Amino acid sequence: MQTEQPISRSHATTRRRKSLAALQKLILQLSRAADELRAHGRYDVAEPLYLRALELAELFCGGENVAALCNNLAALYKYMGRFDEAERLYLRALPLMEQSLGPEHPEIATLYHNLGGLEHARGRFDAAAPLARRSVEIRERALGPHHPDVAADIAALAGILGGQGKREEAESLYRRALAIFECNYGSEHYDIAVNLNNLAAIKYAQGHDYEAEWLYRRALAIKEKLLTAEHPDLAVTLNHLAVVCKAQGRYPEAESLCRRALAIFEQSLGPEHPKVITCRNNYASLLRLASSENSHAGAEFIRHLIVT
Repeated sequence: MQTEQPISRSHATTRRRKSLAALQKLILQLSRAADELRAHGRYDVAEPLYLRALELAELFCGGENVAALCNNLAALYKYMGRFDEAERLYLRALPLMEQSLGPEHPEIATLYHNLGGLEHARGRFDAAAPLARRSVEIRERALGPHHPDVAADIAALAGILGGQGKREEAESLYRRALAIFECNYGSEHYDIAVNLNNLAAIKYAQGHDYEAEWLYRRALAIKEKLLTAEHPDLAVTLNHLAVVCKAQGRYPEAESLCRRALAIFEQSLGPEHPKVITCRNNYASLLRLASSENSHAGAEFIRHLIVT
């Protein structure tokens, strides 16, 4: 008579470990794929991958992994203009990460950085500033003053201060961040392009149009080398440069830049995203200004837009 053979506990444990390792590998693969899609501006494709990874992490991983995925999905929602969903995820991630790593870990600085950035995107500069300052404090203590992650926090704080009208302090921080980035990365890194764009916005607000244009063009040249032609961050600089050209009365060039930016925004973000609305308003303002300053030239200009 054949007798049943029991599975030893050690074999069962080994199988469970292998299954768990396979699931954790899948979660990592999903998260990395979503990160890559987000970096290329393919937000709608990245979202379901993040959601699946988060669902699995909630079942099979610890709080730190869940917090990391909440953070990354929140960043995606911020880019998509879904600010309330982003806030809920960031606030969920923060206590999980603090419990896992402690309140002074650099990853905690990342969450404060992102929460500040979310408030910045909402235009709530007074709420954003203490969050951004907290991220700088934590990260600088942990990594030292010349680390590129510290530069990213400094640049984020500069953007918020610019929104509060503290332009001189913002400019000083942007230049400090740029120096750190260039020391660590060279002259053509993505973070340098972002900060050149933001420094240009400060110079434009100060009335330094030609310096702003030079900074925007330098930022645009770097982004065009590093990003795809459909990336929404490329459109950010195109739109800002169009505003500068409009202010200088260079309407055909401004129109070309603004139209290109609007096409990218609409394709990648959809018609109701705040950046799309802002760019569309800039475009409409450009047409009105061209028409009012010279009705004949403005009419020809608008006919040119319709034909092309």
